[in-house]
Amino acid sequence: MRSLLAIEWLKIKRYRTFWILVGFFAVLLPLWNYEVANGMINMGKNSINLLSQAYNFPEVWGNLGFWASIFIVFLSILVIILTTNEFSFRTHRQNIIDGWSRLQFYHAKVGMVLLLSVLATLYLFILGVIFGLLNGGSPVDIFERFEQVGYFFLLSVDYLGFALLISILIKRSGLSIGMFLLYALIVESILKGILNWSFDTASPGNYLPLQSSDELLPFPFIRMAQQMISKETISMWPYVIVTIIWCSIYYFAGRRILLRRDW
Repeated sequence: MRSLLAIEWLKIKRYRTFWILVGFFAVLLPLWNYEVANGMINMGKNSINLLSQAYNFPEVWGNLGFWASIFIVFLSILVIILTTNEFSFRTHRQNIIDGWSRLQFYHAKVGMVLLLSVLATLYLFILGVIFGLLNGGSPVDIFERFEQVGYFFLLSVDYLGFALLISILIKRSGLSIGMFLLYALIVESILKGILNWSFDTASPGNYLPLQSSDELLPFPFIRMAQQMISKETISMWPYVIVTIIWCSIYYFAGRRILLRRDW
């Protein structure tokens, strides 16, 4: 896997689009959270910053994770572009000519998804420590609710894995990006609403492909309201398990498509 990722790095290290999209994620995420932490989202005549406490430990992990779950779209689009470029420029065939198997080609892309997810999660951890300490948090509390950092890793793999599957299925950059955004921003929200309305008690819409990982990191207002209304801890294990199942489905579905398709 290391050699496959090394070759992938050689392909993209001089690719401007790669650095632009990574830069959007790396720069906009801390800037946005800096603005939120300093009162961009206020309520009432006295401009009360409702999220002022969301950047202390341990709240900072869930709060940063939620906002990062929005900006992860940049990395999802990056995965789509890098994958569909292989088909557009026929470099996937060149890899096979150079001695790769189809499975190695696929695992190089899966490895890219996992590596981007690890790096994004590490970046989230660094930002969380910085924001937490700057907002008066104690170093003793850094690892409280630290599982939310793991939730973000699962969310990253979920989104990037779904983007990889869409790329392999459609093979065209513009159409793949359009389908991804259409599903992620509109279609899944509609399906979630219909399913949860039809089955009020079970809420099956929460277990849709991307929504299952979104449930791991809810909007800070929602999480704070739940904590105020009820002291019962909401178990995240069902969403963790379902997210892992969806990621496995992406892997095996993409593998089957790539191995059976005529190149």
